Amino acid sequence: MFLLDSTVVTSPSDLTTAAKCEFAFVRQLDAKLGLIEIERAPRDPLEARAAELGDEHENRWLEHYRANHKVVEIARTGIRAEELREAARLTEQAFRDNAEVVFQATFFDESDPAAPMIGFADFIVRQPDGRYRVQDTKLARSVKVPALLQLAAYYDQLVRLGIPADDTVELILGTDEIVPQNVHDILPVYRKRRERLHAIVRERAAATEAAQWGDHRYAIDGRCEFCEPEVEASRDLLLVAGMRPTQRTKLLAAGIRTIDELATATKPEGMTGAFESLKQQAALQVTATPDEPPPFVMFAPELIGDLPVPDPGDIFFDFEGDPLYREEATWGLDYLWGLVDRNEQFTAFWAHDFEAEKVALEEFLAWVGERRARYPGMHIYHYASYERTHLLTISARHGIGEHEVDNLLRDTVLVDLYPLVKKTVRVGGRSYSIKKLEPLYMGTELRESEVEDAAASIEQYDQAMRAEAAEQERLLETIADYNRYDCVSTLRLHEWLLARASEHGVQPGMDTEQLEERAPFEPSILAGQLLGLDDGSGAFALASAAVDYHRRENKSFWWEHYARLEYPVEEWQDQRGIFMVTSGEIVSDWHLKSTVSYRTVRLRGEWAPGSSVPRDAFTLYDPPGPYRDPHIARGMRLPVGVDEIRVDENDPDIVYVTEKCPGYADPWARMPLAIAPGRPLRTQSIERAIETVGARLCETPWPKSAIGDILRRTPARTRSGTLAPEIIDSILDLDDSYLAVQGPPGTGKTTLAAKVITTLVRDHGWRIGVVAQSHKVVENVLHAVIKAGLDPAKVGKSKVDDAPFTMLPDDGHHNFAARNTDGYVIGGTAWDLTNTKRIGRRQLDLLVIDEAGQFSLAATMAVSVAASNLLLLGDPQQLPQVSQGTHPAPVDQSALGYIADGHAVLPTEYGYFLPESWRMHSALTAPVSDLAYDGALRSAPSADARMLAGIAPGLHPIPVLHEGNATHSVEEAAVVVDLIRDHLGRDWNGSPLTEDDIIVVTPYNAQVECIREALGGHPGIRVGTVDKFQGQEAAVSIVSMAASSPEDVPRGLDFLLSRNRLNVAISRAQWAAYLLYSPALVDTLPHTPAGVADLSRFIRLVSAG
Repeated sequence: MFLLDSTVVTSPSDLTTAAKCEFAFVRQLDAKLGLIEIERAPRDPLEARAAELGDEHENRWLEHYRANHKVVEIARTGIRAEELREAARLTEQAFRDNAEVVFQATFFDESDPAAPMIGFADFIVRQPDGRYRVQDTKLARSVKVPALLQLAAYYDQLVRLGIPADDTVELILGTDEIVPQNVHDILPVYRKRRERLHAIVRERAAATEAAQWGDHRYAIDGRCEFCEPEVEASRDLLLVAGMRPTQRTKLLAAGIRTIDELATATKPEGMTGAFESLKQQAALQVTATPDEPPPFVMFAPELIGDLPVPDPGDIFFDFEGDPLYREEATWGLDYLWGLVDRNEQFTAFWAHDFEAEKVALEEFLAWVGERRARYPGMHIYHYASYERTHLLTISARHGIGEHEVDNLLRDTVLVDLYPLVKKTVRVGGRSYSIKKLEPLYMGTELRESEVEDAAASIEQYDQAMRAEAAEQERLLETIADYNRYDCVSTLRLHEWLLARASEHGVQPGMDTEQLEERAPFEPSILAGQLLGLDDGSGAFALASAAVDYHRRENKSFWWEHYARLEYPVEEWQDQRGIFMVTSGEIVSDWHLKSTVSYRTVRLRGEWAPGSSVPRDAFTLYDPPGPYRDPHIARGMRLPVGVDEIRVDENDPDIVYVTEKCPGYADPWARMPLAIAPGRPLRTQSIERAIETVGARLCETPWPKSAIGDILRRTPARTRSGTLAPEIIDSILDLDDSYLAVQGPPGTGKTTLAAKVITTLVRDHGWRIGVVAQSHKVVENVLHAVIKAGLDPAKVGKSKVDDAPFTMLPDDGHHNFAARNTDGYVIGGTAWDLTNTKRIGRRQLDLLVIDEAGQFSLAATMAVSVAASNLLLLGDPQQLPQVSQGTHPAPVDQSALGYIADGHAVLPTEYGYFLPESWRMHSALTAPVSDLAYDGALRSAPSADARMLAGIAPGLHPIPVLHEGNATHSVEEAAVVVDLIRDHLGRDWNGSPLTEDDIIVVTPYNAQVECIREALGGHPGIRVGTVDKFQGQEAAVSIVSMAASSPEDVPRGLDFLLSRNRLNVAISRAQWAAYLLYSPALVDTLPHTPAGVADLSRFIRLVSAG
């Protein structure tokens, strides 16, 4: 940004500054305009060094282009208008002259005289088709969002000049990796940010005085170098430790503006229980004195008794990690594993790449194993969840040490001091990071080192990896000193906590209960054998990961479960499957049934976004619980077993729960804090089936099989060597292989499945199975098969009521097959297909996997034992497969998604893409096709033959202004009601449009309740979350996004703006879809390239109307 005469000229980098913090950009802009004087922090020498290395990287690529192409180099000039215009003219002329490569192309855009923009592109390269591709060199090892905005800016300038521009833009990273990006996944966000930037520039150019802190026109970051002094000077609420932006907004609306006012405030109406803890925190902070240790209050010292008795073998552990390190598609390296013992003896394990990280893990676990043998009572202390989480993910990433890590967790060897601090001590400081607590206990040893924080450690490490040997050794020693200090700090904190507890008569080890015993994670020998056979295809790695898939999933569940018992609520309340209780009442009090007491309670609250009702559940109680469980340590939350859970039919935020009271406990009247997922289902038959497949894959040569072809991602194998025009002919031609069929919304996947199955059974005597994630999906296909004309006597499934097909007893599957030697179809879940008492190995000629876009590779591997051939039928662009665990290979990905390999449209060599939607009018199909199918989806002619009187077909975005809403919006609910009233009774294909012809879809259960309440007299309107409506349709779909702004969105924009979820929500409609959203949702800059792509697609959607 600079001034040209009196006009502000901006650049693409200013877009990023303003998106991160508008106040920061405005401060700098006001300074340029002479409205204020500011002092900038001196430039970080690391930034200067990075810039120098970046120039070297750019010059290497310039030499490469000079050696292989004719390069037109545009000289950088001054910033006078005529100089900039001349450079821009020379740039345009180079393109007109068909230059092969243009270096430092200069764009000076004066199309908006009030807000001109300048930009210099590294390389713009002519492609064989004559279009020009924008390239930018970046020293970074990964794609960063600011770089994407620059690429879009230069592409946009080519378009402005009428130069043919390639839709692919590229970043050349510091590793020399060239990363292509689709510019249309960036351009809408770029243009929104440019539009907002220009509006700010115009506004400030007309101002007569500098913008002040608290000016609501400009969004704040609250932590940047410009915000921080204002937060301090104004005594802003952001000074309060744990203060969320949404809480600050609510307090400001209630007239509470400063930390001092909060310290003495009374609870405003509508504030949650968090108000009291924030008020107490504020009250303690206002008593703090500069240059003195912060004041503290021990409000629950008795819980320190949960700590184990100190042991001579105890160690204090800390990782140093680089989250930006990348090898291929995997990110994040933990490069230093440091620990000290009680004598402060320091031990370090280093890792400078993933292979070394694997070795470090092995050495660390061996070291700990030897120490545990010598000191059986030892523990590993750390602060915050990073160490625990990363031990789990690193062992899963490398597929080694999982048994040992699981034992450390199961035996409670790892002890996190952070949740204990949060549960026992209130400290009068802005943060509870360990560095902010150190003045309490480090005394004269308080940190004074070259490396002062984790970010500095990462920067030093990056420097070390680029340095010569001697300098590298010095830098690594500096990082090691920093890490040793962190380990000692953890030791000192532990000692300080014990001393404070002793002052209150509390000693460690007063509570010796252990966590509930669970089967330890035992890695399979077979998994190791498969991994050892890796041939570079990745297939053996997938098979190896699948063998232990369910054990990893179960392990992840249990560690998440115990984290919910121990960690602060805010760290887990937004996890899927969590229901936070706000109130409750007894429906049926405690009563004895057999030998167990039960009660039923009616709970009101809110489900976490994306939740579905768990099959099994626990209710959670804050300590002290209503009774003592010998397996749960004092100070942890109590999980209570649930016998039954159901959601109110009319209000998803009301849940009925039947709880069980153990025989040793007295009944209680308290209501629970939350509902959480219960125990995982048993998967023994599925695991055995995967092991059967894995063992076969160890054979040499690689056996011919459908699952083998899928794992290797090879095209379908047919006897003729090609795929036929008709799907059924290709299936008949399969040679122990698979066929994939991608069916977007309304393309008739179920009808196709029914036709294929009916023909193969009736005309060819095939034995066919149907499997899916749920019984309901399977039964839907079987109903369609009977409708297609197959004899119901040849259609069988167990566990069904009032079905037109044959109901099979649990042991009746083989008899059913024996009765139908001339062909049949049998349905079930993975448990049925892997149970040899029901279906034998390779008993079926074909297994149809319905909704294969939600059926994991591991599950596909399991059910493949039942059939010679597989038909994968589904759509990876709709709701995805959900997994809990971290796996060393992507076996948690859906089978169809794995085959599609990131393509929006299935490549033709793997099967078929169904291109016609029989559901959606072409005006509605167009935006859905652009959103999710690269424009390949179209409407069948009959879809346009329908008519809704007075309503235009297509997608109709409706911006709705509101503020402060996270998961429900009464403003959007009111618009929903108005739309429904306007549509009801209109002529729909010769009949009045009824309540059954409209569905309302929203991401959040809270908005479902809000809309149902607003609808009142329209009980027939279907209202639900996206998950409820997959497979359903209506004439009109109304989609309510509910959240006011990105800051309000729980779980982030990636959930709310998920392409898959939006695709399902909009495509339920036959004629018209209404998309209700707050305009502030698009007024942001995501932090990741994937987030930019999601937001760009959403902007295209809301611009479609």
